[in-house]
Amino acid sequence: MESRKRSILKALSWRLAAFVITATVVQLMTGRLELAAGVGLADTLVKLGVFYWHERLWNRIEFGRTHGPDYEI
Repeated sequence: MESRKRSILKALSWRLAAFVITATVVQLMTGRLELAAGVGLADTLVKLGVFYWHERLWNRIEFGRTHGPDYEI
């Protein structure tokens, strides 16, 4: 299991990268920096929440996980 803190930090780091990509694409397409920043911010806020809950949901699913031994010496 991942901690909630780890899930939040992963979501934040990914969304920072995605914000830069989205804002850059909008800036290149429109030439409007303010619009690019607004679209990037809106996209980030929505997808940040969705990503966090998606990660937490997948932490409850056992499919594809491997488990170590119950104990080790």
